[in-house]
Amino acid sequence: MKQVLVLCEFSTRSGGENSLLAVLPQLAASYQLTVASPARGPLVKGLNEKGIQHVCWDVRGQDGDRLAAPALEQSLRQLVREIKPDLVHANSLSMSRLAGRYCESLDCATLGHLRDMLNLSATAIQEIARLDRVLAVSNATRTWFIERGLPENRLVTVYNGVDLDLFQPTESDGSLARELNIPLGCPILGAIGQLVQRKGWHQLLEAVAISFASHPDAQLVIIGDRWSRKEEAVLYEKQLREQASRPPLAGRVHWLGYREDVARLLPQFTLLVHAARQEPLGRVLLEAAACGVAVVATDVGGTREIFPLPVDGGLLVKNDDCGDLAGAIDRVLADSTLQQQLGRAGRANAEGRFYLPRAAAALAEHYQQLLQP
Repeated sequence: MKQVLVLCEFSTRSGGENSLLAVLPQLAASYQLTVASPARGPLVKGLNEKGIQHVCWDVRGQDGDRLAAPALEQSLRQLVREIKPDLVHANSLSMSRLAGRYCESLDCATLGHLRDMLNLSATAIQEIARLDRVLAVSNATRTWFIERGLPENRLVTVYNGVDLDLFQPTESDGSLARELNIPLGCPILGAIGQLVQRKGWHQLLEAVAISFASHPDAQLVIIGDRWSRKEEAVLYEKQLREQASRPPLAGRVHWLGYREDVARLLPQFTLLVHAARQEPLGRVLLEAAACGVAVVATDVGGTREIFPLPVDGGLLVKNDDCGDLAGAIDRVLADSTLQQQLGRAGRANAEGRFYLPRAAAALAEHYQQLLQP
């Protein structure tokens, strides 16, 4: 059985890590998988639960700073010598850069996975271009990097998949309302993601504040955490919480932090609101669609590939337009028929194009092609 080494920069669980975890059990039937990441965190817990081998490996030193280039190269080479992989799968943009930088000395096939849409230097593009193959999570992501210089013939779109058995439409059982001590039947807006600027949290709170003026019983639930310890990240979260403490949001915004029961929580929402300023292929959007939850989202990145038409599973609005976002929220809150229509269409989209076994099979096919003698 061929050995595949998967490189993860973090042991937290955001969209990229959750998408990886979703497909690993099916890949493990054909490949010996080892995931390298920092020693502790939700990712490691998930790997253990799925029986996937994990090795401790960190691109940062004890002080939290990224290792200098010579130490980083030595660390990666030592890891490869110990695992002896036939293929290195770099599970993020930064890990793709790292693997590409040193791929000639790794003596194995290399695969990069682009799960972000960021502007990169010419050097970074050249490093990623050295990999044997590069996967993009959406056509929008693929186009983004081709326009910035990555070779078109090395870059392939492979959609993430969602577990349609775990994430499925169910009736709200009122458990979230009871947890929050709010009246049963109150409209609950959900928002899920890292507490980072690219997720558009300021814009979301502003739009929800506009909407809440017309919906005095509506509540907002925020699921997600701030993983970064940088000063600007800490300040950003502080500003968000201050914004949420002012009327009409005061007392109506509930911060749940990181949760492992998102599949249970999603059906409790009246709608999911997603104000990301850039989004390669939002995992939470896939999960909400699979649960049949109405979605209002900014029309950025790969989001239109999940919701091809304005009301085909979600209402897409202009980026950075709080008025447009608030108007879409109002429209959904006021129309239960529209909520049901959006939910049914979202589930159909998930079933048609983001079925988990299909995503796993597509990734396995690229493994096989790269590992052919």
